[in-house]
Amino acid sequence: MLGLELERLAEGAWAEDFHEGNCTVRVPMTTLAHARLVTMDDAGTEHGNGWVRIEDGVVAEVGSGEPPGPAEDLRGAVMTPGLVNTHHHLYQTLTRARAQDAGLFTWLRTLYPVWAQIDAETLYAAARTGIAELALSGCTTVFDHHYVFPRGVSGLVEAELRAAAALGVRIVASRGSMDLGVSDGGLPPDNLVESIDEVLADTERLAGLVDGATAQIAVAPCSPFSVTTRLMEESAALARRLGLRLHTHLAETVEEEAYCRKVHDCTPVEYLERVGWLEGDVWCAHCIHLSQSEIERFGERGVGVAHCPTSNLRLGAGIAPVRELIDAGVDVGLGVDGSASNERSDLFFEVKQALLVARGRGGPAAMTARQALHLATQGGARVLGRADIGSIEPGKRADLAIWRIDGLELGGAADPVAGLVFAGPHRVDRLLVGGVEVVAGGRLVRADEEEIAREQRRQAARLPAA
Repeated sequence: MLGLELERLAEGAWAEDFHEGNCTVRVPMTTLAHARLVTMDDAGTEHGNGWVRIEDGVVAEVGSGEPPGPAEDLRGAVMTPGLVNTHHHLYQTLTRARAQDAGLFTWLRTLYPVWAQIDAETLYAAARTGIAELALSGCTTVFDHHYVFPRGVSGLVEAELRAAAALGVRIVASRGSMDLGVSDGGLPPDNLVESIDEVLADTERLAGLVDGATAQIAVAPCSPFSVTTRLMEESAALARRLGLRLHTHLAETVEEEAYCRKVHDCTPVEYLERVGWLEGDVWCAHCIHLSQSEIERFGERGVGVAHCPTSNLRLGAGIAPVRELIDAGVDVGLGVDGSASNERSDLFFEVKQALLVARGRGGPAAMTARQALHLATQGGARVLGRADIGSIEPGKRADLAIWRIDGLELGGAADPVAGLVFAGPHRVDRLLVGGVEVVAGGRLVRADEEEIAREQRRQAARLPAA
């Protein structure tokens, strides 16, 4: 299984040397101490001088004050759960800063022909770039929505899985799909759509490649204007038979709503319910244009939302009603969304953006700094259906982000946790996935950042101008 590759890559990670006589003994990292520990548990527990004991990649114990036994001194750094990304398109790192002044539909029409040229080699480079950016921003779990499958090209999702394993992060990859081409009333060109049978067979094949802990597969038809009703319905049936989660774009623009009203005689949310998707195993990206009754329906049915503030602003799509969604009991996470509509894969930047757009929409009381951080940690974990990540608690995976607070931007910050959010973004100092370091001293442990950037530029140059 490809997911097991990440576990093998994780083996052999050690914290420090202990010297006994003339021998040097390498021991696994067990305890991190003297941190401002932000657990993001349900009670909002924080420890001003906290410690975490790790055993076998899992948080074994959390406490305050002096740790029980030898520990590594974090010297007052802030420790949070690793961030969880709930929406992205890694392949789009290849096509940044194009269609700069376009709305969603024009942006897509401009870039579809370029994306039709991707292959496994270009996607591997793109995935390494996006995942590296995410890891350096404190992200330990990456969701990616890949829905572009040029005819005759194979190994695309596998390229993402390999990239995540090489860099050491968890990935929830998706088998996205489009089957409604322009000749049948959809938005994408006909050469980028697939048959339903091809989509479903490949989804089931990919589901058999992953282990569920380090790598997962989700089922993800693209959007109401690029897939048929039958594909939506059959994707849901397949996902529920295999125990997989469902994801799609929804209510991103006013043009999408106009399309749904014209073609389906209903709103996007009404369409979602019509095809059997308004259920607790579903999360949707964006959800900007929702009525209050639709927001309440999401809360009642347990549908999650991936909030992507930077992408929404870049495309002029609007601002999602996140405060209203949270108040209705909807699980909300954060997504960096495609790097062609964001230009960065920096999840901590989305934390700050989420805070600012919530306040821009609803005033200064609409969201606190810690609530914004919650969206990127436990909020994201809940959206992905992962009870094993998202907070620092005994029994959960030791996915941890450690942030230095001795830099210029935090000098004078009375509250270092809020200061991190207000002064973001930041490059994480250390990042642990399952207790194993994947970032140390602000640098990738398993890869050369400069080599990734060089290869990314080489692969991007293979693609045509829009």
